[in-house]
Amino acid sequence: MGLPVINIRYVPLTNTGNMVIKRAMDIVGSIFGIIITSPIMLISAILVKLSSPGPVIFKQERVGLHNKPFYMYKFRSMAMQTAAEEKKGWTVRNDPRVTGIGKVLRRTSIDELPQLFNILKGDMSLVGPRPERPQFVEKFKEEIPRYMVKHQVRPGLTGWAQVNGLRGDSSIKKRIEYDIYYIENWTIGFDIKIILMTFFTGFINKNAY
Repeated sequence: MGLPVINIRYVPLTNTGNMVIKRAMDIVGSIFGIIITSPIMLISAILVKLSSPGPVIFKQERVGLHNKPFYMYKFRSMAMQTAAEEKKGWTVRNDPRVTGIGKVLRRTSIDELPQLFNILKGDMSLVGPRPERPQFVEKFKEEIPRYMVKHQVRPGLTGWAQVNGLRGDSSIKKRIEYDIYYIENWTIGFDIKIILMTFFTGFINKNAY
């Protein structure tokens, strides 16, 4: 998967000091998050296991920092699928593949909590552009100007686009505009603002099916 030429202004997170500060924040934040949400994750894991056959954790390949693939973790919210079925498009309204408990996990974003372990590992960050599947990256980089800019930073559990209501099946082009703004205007204060907005606006995903 080649990385095309990118037209971008100064990226604050190419500065070593900024990278160290953000990574330290990610490590501390992810450990704290894992401890605080462990009861919720335990209950969710039990409910997923009881609701349908299959593993509790769903691992899916996504494209991360510098265009490198990694496996992102989620609580499984769908019935077991073949590899070919997993490569199909996004979930649609009343998608029969989504389990009963899966609908609740998706609606409340609890299905995303295992990504705290991705953050601790260094695959992701607390804040950043949301990662996408390889086949969609290949599609969008041909259709959307500057799409690949988002891979100049680690993907995030939450982001500037998400706290502004751009989640789920919302406009990809609009999300990229917000992602690029975040990347080019990053500060530690901006990250803290996004984290606080995530809590204050709630975790309910109105675009989740």
